[in-house]
Amino acid sequence: MIRKQHTHFMQKSGGFTLIEVMIAMVIMAVGLLGLAGLQATGLRNNQSAYNRSQATQLAYDMSDRIRANSINARNFATSVYATVTPPSSAAIKTACNAVAGTCTPADMAENDLFEWNRNLIATLPSGAGLIRVSGTVYTITVTWDDKREAAGVANNTADTSFQMSFQL
Repeated sequence: MIRKQHTHFMQKSGGFTLIEVMIAMVIMAVGLLGLAGLQATGLRNNQSAYNRSQATQLAYDMSDRIRANSINARNFATSVYATVTPPSSAAIKTACNAVAGTCTPADMAENDLFEWNRNLIATLPSGAGLIRVSGTVYTITVTWDDKREAAGVANNTADTSFQMSFQL
């Protein structure tokens, strides 16, 4: 008698298992799509963090170069470091690179500025730098294109710059 009831129950619920499997597949597909979106967001944020750390490193590199050449940096009126536009490639002084102490502080400043701008362009997407001098306070700003905005949205520069200040 028990055997007949069990067989009768199986015949009534024959298609129910197929519906359960289909629902489970839909739930799993939605979950996998969510994981793919999470992975894409993580990769994008990881690239953004990498760019920010490179910008920080480049800004501190330039501040160290200015401190190392304090003879030229203290002369604010003629300081090459205060130049906004980078010098041309002709500004690289081979004497500054080849033999220490054979170039003037102004030549070293031009060389440092050229190398810094070259590194900005090579390391960061649309990388650019600006050095402002106010009295004895130097402010270095590094900007780059983070490309985290959606298509059609104006470029948001608030999150694509790093600024640091130091005093000589």
